[in-house]
Amino acid sequence: MLVTVESTSTLERRMRVELPAERIEKEIKSRLKSVGRTAKIKGFRPGKVPPKVVRQRYGGQVRQEVLSELMQKSYSDAVIQENLNPAGGPKIEPEDLDDDKGFAYVAIFEVFPDITLQALDKIKVTKPEVEITDENCDDMIHNLRKQKATWSTVDREGKESDRVVIDFDGTLNGEPIKGGKGKEVPIQLGEGQMMPDFEKALYGVKAGDEKSFKVKFPKNYHVEDLVSKKVDFKINVHRIEEEELPPLDDTLAELYEMKEGGLETLRADVYANMKREAKQRVSADVKEQALNGLVDANPIEIPNALKQQEINSMQQEAMRRLGIEDHDKAPPAENFTEAAERRVRLGLLVRQLIQDNNLTIDSDRVRVRVEEMCADYENADDMVATYMANEQIMGQVEPMVLEEQAVEWLTETGIVKAKKINFKEYMTS
Repeated sequence: MLVTVESTSTLERRMRVELPAERIEKEIKSRLKSVGRTAKIKGFRPGKVPPKVVRQRYGGQVRQEVLSELMQKSYSDAVIQENLNPAGGPKIEPEDLDDDKGFAYVAIFEVFPDITLQALDKIKVTKPEVEITDENCDDMIHNLRKQKATWSTVDREGKESDRVVIDFDGTLNGEPIKGGKGKEVPIQLGEGQMMPDFEKALYGVKAGDEKSFKVKFPKNYHVEDLVSKKVDFKINVHRIEEEELPPLDDTLAELYEMKEGGLETLRADVYANMKREAKQRVSADVKEQALNGLVDANPIEIPNALKQQEINSMQQEAMRRLGIEDHDKAPPAENFTEAAERRVRLGLLVRQLIQDNNLTIDSDRVRVRVEEMCADYENADDMVATYMANEQIMGQVEPMVLEEQAVEWLTETGIVKAKKINFKEYMTS
């Protein structure tokens, strides 16, 4: 076959393939001979149909089948011959040639970009060193107490930490606003459940009170019609409830089903959870910085075919998450364009990094990741064995582990600066 390749853009290729008439005719004759052995044509015994008759009856169909198969095979052969690396399927444009001159077609497709990674040793990463103090642990224990709090009705004015149970009705210029009406709504003062002006108006109220006040909505409010508007609210107070926290002793541990070791064991468990959460957050933080540095240092053009595939994938995932089955109601594709471009660009760069440095999957790390995934199961060991034997699960876990190894390589090669930070400050930033 005769192959010519033209670059129509940085990544697009226009490849023309011409197949000689002899090759096509040879395959057609072979195929017609096979058809003739089983063809049933009136007036002829099976297997005795003259070749000319077989060609007249089936020639056109066989020729189309042969050309279709030869196009697929010749395309693959031509791509290998020309050392091309397609990033997606081709657009095929057949050319009209006389039968005695063979057959030709043009395949238009994109190729993967040639990537030479640069400035990897200049990627800067700030690695948080999270300090967990006794005060941080006390705060977490206090949150656990609040989760098990009980409430009792009191006959007094509402103050900080109290729960005020109200009916409320909001109007703008005399018209009800969307979501501005509520019945028997409990609001704990000091928790920031409502807008500042609204919560401020609840301090000092008592059961049976009726009150009117204005609330100014912020500039970034999600309902456009209410942005920066002053809304009139009327409330009726049903009751004031006082928070009662469980005692800070072994009974608190029992409320969380820790019957052995009491408060000391609960505190140790809380500390371990905080340490684990901080480690996961640091890992994600470092990963984001390293990968952002990789992308920033290596601007590359990406194949449109890969971008469209990623957009479609993200759109379908959004539909699944939102419970949308009708594709006509799917979120617009343009909503995912920027994120899809970054994903594709990052994927190509990480793949190149892995290839350049011969990184291979660390099987021990894969097992550790699976053990973490199965840690909450009662039969954790059995679940680990099941996961490890599941090709589909491993097909998801192994790429994540390999990416982690690539991130580690980047941080070891780049410039890493440690920064000490308090647990509360870090986890709430």
